Amino acid sequence: MTVTELPRTVVPNPSFRKQVEEKSGEKITACYQCEKCTNGCPLAFAMDIVPHKLMRSVHFGLKDEVLNSDTIWICASCETCTTRCPNGIDIAHVMDSLRQISQAEGIKASQPQVPVFHKAFLASMKRFGRVHEGEMAAMYILKTGGLKGLMSMAGMAIDMFKKGKIKILPSRPNKQVRDIFRAAERKGK
Repeated sequence: MTVTELPRTVVPNPSFRKQVEEKSGEKITACYQCEKCTNGCPLAFAMDIVPHKLMRSVHFGLKDEVLNSDTIWICASCETCTTRCPNGIDIAHVMDSLRQISQAEGIKASQPQVPVFHKAFLASMKRFGRVHEGEMAAMYILKTGGLKGLMSMAGMAIDMFKKGKIKILPSRPNKQVRDIFRAAERKGK
């Protein structure tokens, strides 16, 4: 004899949905669960809550479940979900907004290397106005693997340099992008 579980009772809480809608600028309630986002997502296999179910969870206001999920950190922001959405919901931007809300509320990322990579990427963009892959990779490896991790990757870095895949020096700085970062910092203060 098998035991069946009763479905969980969920009492919708619109405050979290409204918070996400304000942060992302996207209308969560426009999602009618067609599953096109999930069916196109190249990382759905690794997610604990697939994209269409995550959107429904946000709709219901399941804040703890959403902000503590692996999904928001696993999402690669490839925008396949956004492209496939028949209602034009930028689901990738919703995921990014959820990561921002999670960090602002002090919730520890379930995939701790993702925020480290994000910070290394933005620091490189801010400094050079474009990504300098060598510096970004070195900062990421140093923060996640320490000096030992950096030394273990040195051989690969040398091989990539020899093949012209990475440059020692960054390209000419892009002043316009640096100015965007400065303007955003002034606006944020």
